[in-house]
Amino acid sequence: MKLIFLIIFSISLTGSSIAHNHFPITTESKIMIERGKLAYQNNCASCHMVNLSGAEDWKGVDEDGHRKAPPLNGTGHTWHHDDKTLHAIIKYGLARLVNNYEGKMIGFDDKLSDKEIDSVLAYIKSFWSEENYEYQLKLN
Repeated sequence: MKLIFLIIFSISLTGSSIAHNHFPITTESKIMIERGKLAYQNNCASCHMVNLSGAEDWKGVDEDGHRKAPPLNGTGHTWHHDDKTLHAIIKYGLARLVNNYEGKMIGFDDKLSDKEIDSVLAYIKSFWSEENYEYQLKLN
């Protein structure tokens, strides 16, 4: 019986030690940032703009009555959220995460892998001030 317990315990330790822990996401890898830039341009820029400035008058609503895309360049509130939350927003979309959400932020789990989402976040973080970046890293 002890042997079975030890085997199960060892497997659980091994499984957790090889799990992909991708937080915190940093801006240390220039390759990751470049990959994130490409993924951002292909999936995010149409709403959040090429320069990450967000939609014009982003605190308002669009002609459909939906919230507009906020800036991701550090002038909005993105840096107030930890990596797990930001990753989930990109992966699943706000409609699946927030009750009564009235916006157009879709999930990209069918288009972007976890590594690609992390790269997009590294790219976004590369636009933030050092103060905002350091604050956000401490959230993780």
